[in-house]
Amino acid sequence: MEIKECIETRRSTRKYAYALISEETIKDIVKAGQYAPSWKNSQTPRYYVALSDEARENVRALLPDFNKERTEGVGAFIITTVKKGRSGCDREGKYFSHLGNGFECFDNGLAVENMLLYAHSIGYSSLIMGLYDEAGLRAYLNVPSDEDLVVVIALGKKDIDPEMPERKTQDQVLKIF
Repeated sequence: MEIKECIETRRSTRKYAYALISEETIKDIVKAGQYAPSWKNSQTPRYYVALSDEARENVRALLPDFNKERTEGVGAFIITTVKKGRSGCDREGKYFSHLGNGFECFDNGLAVENMLLYAHSIGYSSLIMGLYDEAGLRAYLNVPSDEDLVVVIALGKKDIDPEMPERKTQDQVLKIF
């Protein structure tokens, strides 16, 4: 699949057909995230994967009800975190970008996009979720205090063909000078 087609056809999926995902495939998907650019090559994203039946159900239990329903049958969850005080910072952890810690999430977003596009290119669908029981997920995954939880990503085989939502026109989003 060409990159343009991959970008144009990837959709958020909210209904999955139960299908397992191999550990090797998960490693390949995460590797795609590791190739993302980051502030001064800081490589701040970290990845936690719920792959076993038990782990997937434990993560699902920490989602709001509407996302529990949307993620039934997923093959894996990838939970991303970022190391605090590295993106947009000097060596002492002082932010010098006007975005403060915003670059940490920006770097994470680049990694997530790489993973989702790669997953789509090999036949896996995904859903990015930003609502979850943060304390519960942090405790379950044993996330260290120097990492911030960012997103939970559901991965699996789609059981529907989501339509593309209407996009804004370029006149609404683009200014060329």
